[in-house]
Amino acid sequence: MSSHAALIVGGGLNGLLTARALRARGFDVTLLERAAVGREASWAGGGILSPLHPWRFADAVTRLAGRSQALWPGLTAMLAERTGIDPEYRPGGMVVVDRDDPDEVAAWARRHGVRVQPLAHSHLTECEPCIAAPPGHAWLLPDVASVRNPRLLRALKALAVGEGVTLREHVAVSGIARDGTHAIGVDTAEGRIAGDVVVVCAGAWTSALVAGLGAQPPGIRPLRGQMLAFAADPGLLGHIVLAGERYLIPRRDGTILAGSTLEDAGFERVTTPDARAQLAEFAAALLPALADVPLRAHWAGLRPASDDGIPTIAEHPGLAGLWVNAGHFRNGIVMAPASAELVADLVTGVEPALDPAPYAWPPA
Repeated sequence: MSSHAALIVGGGLNGLLTARALRARGFDVTLLERAAVGREASWAGGGILSPLHPWRFADAVTRLAGRSQALWPGLTAMLAERTGIDPEYRPGGMVVVDRDDPDEVAAWARRHGVRVQPLAHSHLTECEPCIAAPPGHAWLLPDVASVRNPRLLRALKALAVGEGVTLREHVAVSGIARDGTHAIGVDTAEGRIAGDVVVVCAGAWTSALVAGLGAQPPGIRPLRGQMLAFAADPGLLGHIVLAGERYLIPRRDGTILAGSTLEDAGFERVTTPDARAQLAEFAAALLPALADVPLRAHWAGLRPASDDGIPTIAEHPGLAGLWVNAGHFRNGIVMAPASAELVADLVTGVEPALDPAPYAWPPA
């Protein structure tokens, strides 16, 4: 049994993967979640394993996404085999329709070695015959996959427990305990919990948890996103289709997700009639057959937004043993495996596969 104890604050995808990564490196790991594990932003997202319009993002996002994309097939296959819960990894590709500059898209693809195929209008309709193609340029990213978030999180929770991670749900962390310049645990309503390492993976709640500790907290804030699910028949849509800032995502059973809104609503995780109407209108305009398909669900989640979309994956600059892995904004699912790998390598002093500098804690 290891003598080193790690506390993970936050039970979303990044928290679960970080817990597993540190457990694999010999730590006694306890994960603390203020509500139920896997029920916040990770659960609410669409599960697209790519940034939307990936060529618009900083290279730091592209590197985390690319590293994770290489890890996702093996991770999901292992989860299905070891837990019996299939995360439904679906390598169906993504079609993007927008007014981006084709030359810039092509240059980005060459620079990063990503397959991006321009689509003429005739090829777009061949690719997805049921959509009403909106104006703009079109591209196919054939290697983009998706996962079904709720199944993924149930599988990860089961696997983490099986690997020896202690999960403590409905335990809200109120602050970071410290002794001089070292973090020594966390404070909760149930008392202090000691740990040699504390990793905050609390999504939109991260900045508040690490405020007042002698350094500027990461600029992470909540942005609400609402989504719809349509009870369609299989085969209506083959690819993820991104048009402008919204998208449709097909599932294996025919379910089609339509998302999503971007709303500065604080921590109000509620659905609204206006968003429902807007998303339904978008979905029917892009895929007219959805106008006659029953709506199965409407939900909302709070994304951990950051100003530049680059997460903070770093140790506190003045408090040893306190780490953050948060601020992934709309790309938390796709970047999660590499983010967990990076923070675990940094905690244990292993040379990381990615340069950690772009993810450093913001200066005071």
